[in-house]
Amino acid sequence: MRDDGSSDGRQTRRRFLAATGTAVTASLAGCSTSLAADGDFDIGMTAVAFDPPTLTVEVGDEVVWRNTSSRGHTVTAYESVLPEEAEFFASGGFEDEETARNAYSNSLGGLIEGGEDYSYTFEVAGEYEYLCIPHEQQGMVGTIIVEA
Repeated sequence: MRDDGSSDGRQTRRRFLAATGTAVTASLAGCSTSLAADGDFDIGMTAVAFDPPTLTVEVGDEVVWRNTSSRGHTVTAYESVLPEEAEFFASGGFEDEETARNAYSNSLGGLIEGGEDYSYTFEVAGEYEYLCIPHEQQGMVGTIIVEA
């Protein structure tokens, strides 16, 4: 160590970096929470994800999706894996997955624009998988677990 105070400078720099790292970590901690924490909606739609990707509700609960991005999205059930006796659901009110996909492909049917909502009430217990048609290939899929 030198007597010119440089060791104190290193210690001060280390303390500064440690404190800065702690502050940054603390400020980012809230970034991992769901967008839906404000209570206006249950699931947010970011650029290519549903947030949260999985939600558990009870029979009779209404789930509200809000497009929190500037990209258009859809909410479309995977028809082939719906629980027995469950009804198909999709933004745009389509009766089945093929119709929803065709409507989106032909005229952007079912598109939910930024700031808009879509809601659905789940009446049958089970696990529901769903997707965003334009962003399915990027992994924009979600799951609703409905408990009795």
